[in-house]
Amino acid sequence: MALNTDIQYFLGANSPSGFYSLYHDMLPLEEARAIYILKGGPGCGKSTLMRTVAKRAEKAGLRTEYILCSGDPSSLDALILPQLNVAIADGTSPHPMEARCPGAIERYVNLGDCYDSDALYPIRRKIMAAKADYQESYRRAYRCLEASAQLFEDARTLLMTQTLQDKLCKRAKGILSRELPPIKGAQPGRVTQRFLHTPTCQGVIALWDTVYAQCPKVYQLADRSGLGHALLIHLLTGAVERGYSPVACPDPMCPERLSHLLIPQAGVAFLTSSQPLPKKPYRRLRVDAMADREVLNRNKARLKFSRRVADALLEEALTSLSQAKAGHDQLETLYYPHVDFDRADDIARRVGDEILSFP
Repeated sequence: MALNTDIQYFLGANSPSGFYSLYHDMLPLEEARAIYILKGGPGCGKSTLMRTVAKRAEKAGLRTEYILCSGDPSSLDALILPQLNVAIADGTSPHPMEARCPGAIERYVNLGDCYDSDALYPIRRKIMAAKADYQESYRRAYRCLEASAQLFEDARTLLMTQTLQDKLCKRAKGILSRELPPIKGAQPGRVTQRFLHTPTCQGVIALWDTVYAQCPKVYQLADRSGLGHALLIHLLTGAVERGYSPVACPDPMCPERLSHLLIPQAGVAFLTSSQPLPKKPYRRLRVDAMADREVLNRNKARLKFSRRVADALLEEALTSLSQAKAGHDQLETLYYPHVDFDRADDIARRVGDEILSFP
Protein backbone atom coordinates (compact mmCIF):
# COMPACT_ATOMS: atom_id res chain seq x y z
CA MET A 1 0.00 0.00 0.00
CA ALA A 2 1.32 3.46 -0.88
CA LEU A 3 1.86 5.51 2.25
CA ASN A 4 1.14 9.22 2.43
CA THR A 5 3.89 10.56 4.67
CA ASP A 6 3.70 14.17 3.49
CA ILE A 7 1.24 15.43 6.10
CA GLN A 8 3.09 18.00 8.20
CA TYR A 9 1.76 20.95 10.13
CA PHE A 10 2.69 23.24 12.99
CA LEU A 11 0.57 23.35 16.14
CA GLY A 12 2.55 26.26 17.54
CA ALA A 13 3.74 29.42 15.86
CA ASN A 14 6.05 32.32 16.61
CA SER A 15 3.61 35.23 16.72
CA PRO A 16 3.68 38.90 17.75
CA SER A 17 2.31 37.94 21.18
CA GLY A 18 4.89 35.19 21.68
CA PHE A 19 4.46 31.46 21.19
CA TYR A 20 0.88 30.80 20.02
CA SER A 21 -0.43 27.32 20.70
CA LEU A 22 -3.09 25.25 18.94
CA TYR A 23 -2.28 22.13 20.95
CA HIS A 24 -5.81 22.13 22.37
CA ASP A 25 -6.95 21.19 18.83
CA MET A 26 -4.46 18.36 18.38
CA LEU A 27 -6.98 15.54 18.88
CA PRO A 28 -10.58 15.78 20.20
CA LEU A 29 -10.48 14.46 23.75
CA GLU A 30 -13.87 12.75 23.38
CA GLU A 31 -12.53 10.69 20.44
CA ALA A 32 -8.97 10.05 21.65
CA ARG A 33 -7.84 6.49 22.40
CA ALA A 34 -4.64 7.70 24.03
CA ILE A 35 -2.53 10.86 24.24
CA TYR A 36 1.05 10.47 25.40
CA ILE A 37 2.49 13.58 27.07
CA LEU A 38 6.28 13.58 27.01
CA LYS A 39 8.07 15.29 29.89
CA GLY A 40 11.75 16.10 30.04
CA GLY A 41 14.14 18.90 29.18
CA PRO A 42 16.60 19.53 26.32
CA GLY A 43 18.32 16.66 24.59
CA CYS A 44 16.56 13.80 26.38
CA GLY A 45 15.10 12.21 23.23
CA LYS A 46 11.50 13.46 22.93
CA SER A 47 11.67 14.13 19.19
CA THR A 48 13.63 10.91 18.61
CA LEU A 49 10.94 8.90 20.43
CA MET A 50 8.25 10.35 18.17
CA ARG A 51 10.23 9.64 15.00
CA THR A 52 10.86 6.07 16.19
CA VAL A 53 7.15 5.48 16.73
CA ALA A 54 6.32 7.20 13.41
CA LYS A 55 8.57 4.82 11.47
CA ARG A 56 6.91 1.83 13.07
CA ALA A 57 3.45 3.26 12.40
CA GLU A 58 4.26 3.89 8.73
CA LYS A 59 5.63 0.37 8.40
CA ALA A 60 2.33 -0.90 9.83
CA GLY A 61 0.46 1.06 7.13
CA LEU A 62 -0.86 3.82 9.38
CA ARG A 63 -1.29 7.42 8.25
CA THR A 64 1.00 9.74 10.16
CA GLU A 65 0.66 13.45 10.79
CA TYR A 66 3.90 15.13 11.80
CA ILE A 67 3.76 18.29 13.92
CA LEU A 68 6.97 20.24 13.41
CA CYS A 69 8.63 22.45 16.00
CA SER A 70 8.44 26.16 15.17
CA GLY A 71 11.69 26.71 17.08
CA ASP A 72 13.48 24.05 15.02
CA PRO A 73 11.50 22.61 12.07
CA SER A 74 13.89 19.65 11.84
CA SER A 75 12.54 18.52 15.21
CA LEU A 76 9.10 17.15 16.11
CA ASP A 77 6.73 18.59 18.69
CA ALA A 78 3.98 16.01 18.20
CA LEU A 79 2.88 12.97 16.22
CA ILE A 80 -0.75 12.18 15.41
CA LEU A 81 -2.04 8.79 14.22
CA PRO A 82 -5.62 9.60 13.10
CA GLN A 83 -6.66 6.02 12.33
CA LEU A 84 -5.93 5.01 15.93
CA ASN A 85 -6.99 8.33 17.47
CA VAL A 86 -3.62 8.41 19.19
CA ALA A 87 -1.22 11.30 19.64
CA ILE A 88 2.18 11.87 21.22
CA ALA A 89 3.19 15.40 22.19
CA ASP A 90 6.07 17.24 23.80
CA GLY A 91 4.35 18.55 26.89
CA THR A 92 7.07 20.95 28.01
CA SER A 93 7.49 24.71 27.64
CA PRO A 94 6.61 26.66 25.52
CA HIS A 95 3.62 24.35 24.99
CA PRO A 96 3.10 22.75 28.38
CA MET A 97 0.38 20.12 28.50
CA GLU A 98 -1.33 18.56 31.48
CA ALA A 99 -3.80 15.69 31.49
CA ARG A 100 -7.51 16.50 31.44
CA CYS A 101 -8.51 12.83 31.76
CA PRO A 102 -5.35 11.28 33.27
CA GLY A 103 -4.87 7.56 32.98
CA ALA A 104 -8.02 6.97 30.97
CA ILE A 105 -6.77 8.97 27.97
CA GLU A 106 -3.55 10.88 28.71
CA ARG A 107 -0.44 9.03 29.78
CA TYR A 108 2.69 10.75 31.05
CA VAL A 109 6.07 9.59 29.73
CA ASN A 110 8.96 10.89 31.84
CA LEU A 111 12.11 11.08 29.73
CA GLY A 112 13.65 13.21 32.45
CA ASP A 113 14.47 9.91 34.15
CA CYS A 114 17.13 9.44 31.47
CA TYR A 115 19.25 12.30 32.85
CA ASP A 116 22.27 11.70 35.07
CA SER A 117 21.36 14.33 37.65
CA ASP A 118 24.56 13.88 39.65
CA ALA A 119 26.63 14.71 36.56
CA LEU A 120 24.42 17.67 35.60
CA TYR A 121 24.47 19.35 39.01
CA PRO A 122 28.07 20.66 38.77
CA ILE A 123 27.28 22.43 35.44
CA ARG A 124 23.95 23.88 36.59
CA ARG A 125 25.15 27.49 36.30
CA LYS A 126 26.23 26.94 32.69
CA ILE A 127 22.81 25.41 31.98
CA MET A 128 20.96 28.35 33.53
CA ALA A 129 23.12 30.89 31.65
CA ALA A 130 22.61 29.14 28.30
CA LYS A 131 18.86 28.97 28.88
CA ALA A 132 18.69 32.69 29.75
CA ASP A 133 20.62 33.61 26.58
CA TYR A 134 18.35 31.79 24.15
CA GLN A 135 15.19 32.95 25.92
CA GLU A 136 16.32 36.58 25.52
CA SER A 137 16.74 35.98 21.77
CA TYR A 138 13.13 34.78 21.64
CA ARG A 139 11.93 37.87 23.49
CA ARG A 140 13.68 40.11 20.99
CA ALA A 141 12.21 38.13 18.08
CA TYR A 142 8.71 38.59 19.47
CA ARG A 143 9.22 42.34 19.92
CA CYS A 144 10.23 42.61 16.26
CA LEU A 145 7.25 40.50 15.18
CA GLU A 146 4.90 42.69 17.19
CA ALA A 147 6.23 45.86 15.57
CA SER A 148 6.02 44.28 12.11
CA ALA A 149 2.44 43.16 12.74
CA GLN A 150 1.36 46.64 13.79
CA LEU A 151 2.57 48.12 10.50
CA PHE A 152 0.97 45.25 8.61
CA GLU A 153 -2.31 45.94 10.41
CA ASP A 154 -2.09 49.62 9.47
CA ALA A 155 -2.10 48.66 5.78
CA ARG A 156 -4.86 46.07 6.19
CA THR A 157 -7.17 48.46 8.04
CA LEU A 158 -6.63 51.10 5.40
CA LEU A 159 -7.61 48.81 2.52
CA MET A 160 -10.39 46.75 4.09
CA THR A 161 -13.40 48.85 3.07
CA GLN A 162 -17.01 47.72 3.16
CA THR A 163 -17.02 47.64 -0.64
CA LEU A 164 -14.10 45.20 -0.63
CA GLN A 165 -15.78 43.01 1.98
CA ASP A 166 -18.89 42.85 -0.20
CA LYS A 167 -16.80 41.88 -3.24
CA LEU A 168 -15.06 39.08 -1.33
CA CYS A 169 -18.34 37.79 0.06
CA LYS A 170 -19.80 37.62 -3.44
CA ARG A 171 -16.69 35.83 -4.75
CA ALA A 172 -16.91 33.31 -1.90
CA LYS A 173 -20.52 32.48 -2.76
CA GLY A 174 -19.54 31.76 -6.35
CA ILE A 175 -16.68 29.48 -5.29
CA LEU A 176 -18.89 27.60 -2.83
CA SER A 177 -21.55 26.88 -5.45
CA ARG A 178 -18.89 25.72 -7.90
CA GLU A 179 -16.51 23.73 -5.70
CA LEU A 180 -18.42 22.59 -2.62
CA PRO A 181 -21.84 21.10 -3.36
CA PRO A 182 -23.69 20.09 -0.18
CA ILE A 183 -22.96 16.55 0.98
CA LYS A 184 -26.32 14.78 0.92
CA GLY A 185 -27.53 13.85 4.38
CA ALA A 186 -24.38 15.09 6.09
CA GLN A 187 -24.33 16.89 9.42
CA PRO A 188 -22.35 20.15 9.68
CA GLY A 189 -18.64 19.41 9.52
CA ARG A 190 -16.00 19.99 12.18
CA VAL A 191 -13.15 22.46 11.88
CA THR A 192 -9.57 21.42 12.65
CA GLN A 193 -6.99 24.13 13.27
CA ARG A 194 -3.38 23.85 12.13
CA PHE A 195 -0.64 26.31 11.23
CA LEU A 196 0.60 25.79 7.69
CA HIS A 197 3.39 28.36 7.94
CA THR A 198 5.31 30.23 10.62
CA PRO A 199 8.47 32.30 11.11
CA THR A 200 11.30 29.98 12.20
CA CYS A 201 15.06 29.92 12.66
CA GLN A 202 15.23 28.79 9.00
CA GLY A 203 13.09 31.67 7.73
CA VAL A 204 9.35 31.69 7.11
CA ILE A 205 8.51 28.06 6.33
CA ALA A 206 5.33 27.12 4.48
CA LEU A 207 4.45 23.42 4.26
CA TRP A 208 3.08 23.42 0.73
CA ASP A 209 3.73 19.68 0.22
CA THR A 210 1.10 19.00 2.86
CA VAL A 211 -1.42 20.85 0.71
CA TYR A 212 -0.59 19.03 -2.53
CA ALA A 213 -0.70 15.66 -0.73
CA GLN A 214 -4.37 16.27 0.12
CA CYS A 215 -5.73 18.84 -2.32
CA PRO A 216 -4.92 18.65 -6.05
CA LYS A 217 -6.96 21.78 -6.80
CA VAL A 218 -5.37 24.92 -5.36
CA TYR A 219 -6.64 28.49 -5.44
CA GLN A 220 -3.92 31.06 -4.79
CA LEU A 221 -4.95 34.26 -3.07
CA ALA A 222 -2.40 36.90 -4.08
CA ASP A 223 -2.58 39.07 -0.98
CA ARG A 224 0.13 41.07 0.82
CA SER A 225 -2.19 42.90 3.19
CA GLY A 226 -4.20 40.26 5.07
CA LEU A 227 -7.35 40.95 3.08
CA GLY A 228 -8.01 37.34 2.12
CA HIS A 229 -9.40 36.48 5.56
CA ALA A 230 -12.70 38.08 4.56
CA LEU A 231 -12.95 35.58 1.69
CA LEU A 232 -11.66 32.59 3.65
CA ILE A 233 -14.03 33.00 6.59
CA HIS A 234 -17.04 32.86 4.22
CA LEU A 235 -15.60 29.76 2.56
CA LEU A 236 -14.98 28.14 5.95
CA THR A 237 -18.51 28.79 7.17
CA GLY A 238 -20.05 27.61 3.91
CA ALA A 239 -17.94 24.44 3.84
CA VAL A 240 -18.97 23.46 7.37
CA GLU A 241 -22.66 24.10 6.64
CA ARG A 242 -22.42 21.83 3.58
CA GLY A 243 -21.00 18.93 5.63
CA TYR A 244 -17.26 19.32 4.99
CA SER A 245 -14.62 19.22 7.73
CA PRO A 246 -11.99 21.77 6.72
CA VAL A 247 -8.53 22.47 8.08
CA ALA A 248 -8.40 26.15 9.02
CA CYS A 249 -4.90 27.62 9.06
CA PRO A 250 -4.49 30.88 11.00
CA ASP A 251 -2.01 33.60 10.13
CA PRO A 252 0.87 33.49 12.69
CA MET A 253 1.17 37.28 12.46
CA CYS A 254 -2.47 37.56 13.53
CA PRO A 255 -3.83 34.17 14.68
CA GLU A 256 -7.38 35.52 14.90
CA ARG A 257 -7.44 35.68 11.09
CA LEU A 258 -7.20 32.90 8.51
CA SER A 259 -4.35 32.64 6.06
CA HIS A 260 -5.12 29.30 4.38
CA LEU A 261 -8.00 26.84 4.13
CA LEU A 262 -7.77 23.15 3.18
CA ILE A 263 -10.79 20.97 2.39
CA PRO A 264 -9.35 17.49 1.79
CA GLN A 265 -12.80 15.90 1.29
CA ALA A 266 -13.27 18.06 -1.79
CA GLY A 267 -9.59 18.05 -2.77
CA VAL A 268 -9.49 21.84 -2.85
CA ALA A 269 -7.36 24.37 -0.97
CA PHE A 270 -7.13 28.15 -0.75
CA LEU A 271 -3.63 29.46 -0.09
CA THR A 272 -2.60 33.02 0.65
CA SER A 273 0.74 33.85 -0.95
CA SER A 274 2.13 36.89 -2.71
CA GLN A 275 4.96 34.72 -4.08
CA PRO A 276 4.69 31.98 -6.73
CA LEU A 277 3.63 28.59 -5.39
CA PRO A 278 5.68 25.44 -6.13
CA LYS A 279 2.99 24.32 -8.60
CA LYS A 280 0.82 26.35 -10.91
CA PRO A 281 -2.47 27.05 -9.12
CA TYR A 282 -5.82 26.06 -10.53
CA ARG A 283 -6.85 29.69 -10.19
CA ARG A 284 -5.13 32.83 -8.95
CA LEU A 285 -7.26 35.49 -7.30
CA ARG A 286 -5.61 38.92 -7.07
CA VAL A 287 -7.12 39.98 -3.76
CA ASP A 288 -4.88 43.05 -3.49
CA ALA A 289 -6.16 44.27 -6.85
CA MET A 290 -9.74 44.11 -5.59
CA ALA A 291 -9.08 46.92 -3.09
CA ASP A 292 -10.46 50.38 -3.80
CA ARG A 293 -8.25 51.94 -6.48
CA GLU A 294 -8.71 55.46 -5.12
CA VAL A 295 -7.64 54.36 -1.61
CA LEU A 296 -4.61 52.59 -3.07
CA ASN A 297 -3.50 55.60 -5.10
CA ARG A 298 -4.10 58.11 -2.31
CA ASN A 299 -2.05 56.09 0.19
CA LYS A 300 0.62 54.67 -2.09
CA ALA A 301 3.56 56.17 -0.16
CA ARG A 302 2.13 55.16 3.21
CA LEU A 303 1.56 51.58 2.10
CA LYS A 304 5.03 51.34 0.58
CA PHE A 305 6.62 52.57 3.81
CA SER A 306 4.59 50.22 6.02
CA ARG A 307 5.41 47.17 3.90
CA ARG A 308 9.12 48.01 3.63
CA VAL A 309 9.58 48.54 7.38
CA ALA A 310 7.36 45.57 8.27
CA ASP A 311 9.47 43.32 6.03
CA ALA A 312 12.69 44.64 7.63
CA LEU A 313 11.36 43.97 11.11
CA LEU A 314 10.33 40.47 10.10
CA GLU A 315 13.87 39.80 8.83
CA GLU A 316 15.27 41.02 12.14
CA ALA A 317 12.90 38.69 13.97
CA LEU A 318 14.10 35.76 11.84
CA THR A 319 17.71 36.63 12.74
CA SER A 320 16.81 36.55 16.44
CA LEU A 321 15.04 33.20 16.01
CA SER A 322 18.21 31.84 14.41
CA GLN A 323 20.21 33.11 17.38
CA ALA A 324 17.72 31.47 19.73
CA LYS A 325 18.18 28.16 17.91
CA ALA A 326 21.98 28.44 18.26
CA GLY A 327 21.55 29.11 21.97
CA HIS A 328 19.26 26.13 22.38
CA ASP A 329 21.77 23.94 20.54
CA GLN A 330 24.42 25.05 23.03
CA LEU A 331 22.11 24.08 25.87
CA GLU A 332 21.60 20.63 24.37
CA THR A 333 25.37 20.09 24.06
CA LEU A 334 25.58 20.52 27.83
CA TYR A 335 22.96 17.82 28.36
CA TYR A 336 23.89 15.24 25.71
CA PRO A 337 26.85 13.63 27.53
CA HIS A 338 24.65 13.03 30.56
CA VAL A 339 21.65 11.29 28.96
CA ASP A 340 21.12 7.52 29.07
CA PHE A 341 20.03 7.03 25.46
CA ASP A 342 19.68 3.26 25.86
CA ARG A 343 17.04 3.91 28.47
CA ALA A 344 15.37 6.45 26.18
CA ASP A 345 15.31 3.85 23.38
CA ASP A 346 13.69 1.33 25.73
CA ILE A 347 10.96 3.85 26.57
CA ALA A 348 10.40 4.52 22.85
CA ARG A 349 10.03 0.78 22.18
CA ARG A 350 7.58 0.40 25.03
CA VAL A 351 5.43 3.30 23.87
CA GLY A 352 5.50 2.00 20.27
CA ASP A 353 4.53 -1.52 21.36
CA GLU A 354 1.62 -0.15 23.37
CA ILE A 355 0.32 2.05 20.55
CA LEU A 356 0.54 -0.65 17.90
CA SER A 357 -1.34 -3.06 20.15
CA PHE A 358 -4.44 -0.85 20.08
CA PRO A 359 -7.28 -2.36 18.02
